[in-house]
Amino acid sequence: MKNILPFLTRVPLKGDFERARNELWAFPLITPVSSALSVIILYLKPPLSNVIALLTLYFTIGLLHLDGLADWADGIMVKGDRERKIKAMKDLNTGIAGVFAVVMVLFLQVYSLQLVPFYAIYLAELNSKFSLLLGLATKKPLGRGLGAYFMEKMNGKQFTVGTLLYLLLYLPIALFDPPALLGILGLLFGAYTIRLSLRNFGGINGDCLGAIAEITRTGTLLVLAFVWVYLGG
Repeated sequence: MKNILPFLTRVPLKGDFERARNELWAFPLITPVSSALSVIILYLKPPLSNVIALLTLYFTIGLLHLDGLADWADGIMVKGDRERKIKAMKDLNTGIAGVFAVVMVLFLQVYSLQLVPFYAIYLAELNSKFSLLLGLATKKPLGRGLGAYFMEKMNGKQFTVGTLLYLLLYLPIALFDPPALLGILGLLFGAYTIRLSLRNFGGINGDCLGAIAEITRTGTLLVLAFVWVYLGG
């Protein structure tokens, strides 16, 4: 886990890039670290706790996934063949689709966080990290970047261990508050993002993984907000 932590958070540790590929199973274990400060803020409920919690989250994990989301959205929204879409995604300039995607993700997360219990951001981050495993498990790399580099080491054993860790980390919250179990539906947002990526680009790269992580977290918070507001969670 110590090698994968620097790649998914801003925790000041030095990780071995090669060994990190063998720790993909530990993605769910990053969640307690990445969400800890945000959970505390939401629990204490200071003024604007939803905004502060989200800012704290991105301070912890960095903005790499948001940047990937912006590039991904630019590629998805371009009309034309696959080659043109990939070119748009790799363009260094962020288009209006990318800006819109980032703004909407941030807005929906901030809005949802004021409607859910303090531990919802933990579940959303857990889903987000597990969705990265789902993306890597497709074994359909796009290009030779970071996504492809990690996919080379993705196998059944890493995915199985990662899935078990995901369930073990989710279980305590589900036992404490059974309606929280519906938050698993947030993974459908990640699955759909994976499907869109494969259909539009023919594979998955680092930008796609960033989009998968961000959209899954946002979708999970929306699901949990619906549960607590309309189903009395």
